[in-house]
Amino acid sequence: MQAYHIPVLLNESISSLNVLPDGVYVDATFGAGGHSRPILTTLNAKGHLYAFDQDDDAFDNAFDQPNFTLIQANYRYLHRFMKLYGVEKIDGILADLGISSHQIDVPERGFSFRYQAPLDMRMNTSSSQTAREILATYPEEDLTGIFSDYGEVRNAITLAKKIVEVRKSKKIDTTDDLNAILRQCAMGPAQKYFAQVYQALRIEVNDEMNALIDFLQRGKDLLKPGGRFAVITYHSLEDRLVKNLFKTGNVTGDVIRDAFGNIERPFELYNKNVIVPSSEEQRINPRSRSAKLRVAIKR
Repeated sequence: MQAYHIPVLLNESISSLNVLPDGVYVDATFGAGGHSRPILTTLNAKGHLYAFDQDDDAFDNAFDQPNFTLIQANYRYLHRFMKLYGVEKIDGILADLGISSHQIDVPERGFSFRYQAPLDMRMNTSSSQTAREILATYPEEDLTGIFSDYGEVRNAITLAKKIVEVRKSKKIDTTDDLNAILRQCAMGPAQKYFAQVYQALRIEVNDEMNALIDFLQRGKDLLKPGGRFAVITYHSLEDRLVKNLFKTGNVTGDVIRDAFGNIERPFELYNKNVIVPSSEEQRINPRSRSAKLRVAIKR
């Protein structure tokens, strides 16, 4: 098997799912199968694990077991595929959000500013929009919004203006092209600035925030009473959506009351505080340093 990704918060996330041997589970972000493997080990012949991944490379890691199904699709289509497979309710859902170390470490994917590569950043390589096309075609105000909202770039206006200025005379096709612009605009530590901009572009290319909203809402509807929902986040934008859903039952965080004035709370929090990686895990796996695990139990 191709081992290309170290699973984050593995023991904590699996134990929080409380896997039932004959249960139905979903690993929404299969990757290298690091989280799926211990779930499958616990399941018996009556149990089943459905996994999602839109990246072609993930299918090199698929398990050849009758109680495992790997679905090549974005997790936002969870409800559609569960209906297709005749699954009405799920005992547990696990999602490890963000980007895998494999995707970062393959230069030609264009996810990392560390490598010279085409500005691609597609998690699903069959989709049409790339980071290169966004930089070439988006209006200045849209670029500003992306860098500000998705990367929390402090000088988003300045950066967007510079990109629009540069592209009038030169194509911004590669990471080197973009990095040259970023060096002129960087505020604070250059590496952090570069990471913020690349994160913002990646989120826009893959429509990550809207996909996460769809997934969270569908996951809430599909969980059985007592079912567990475990999500590992890496930045404040996605963490806020998960926190809101678990607290209020919706991603906006709006308090909803029934006809009698009672607040609707579809979830009970498994952990009062977020679970974070140990110092040892953070040392071994730098990707885990910003990780947060939130877990909720369906009422």
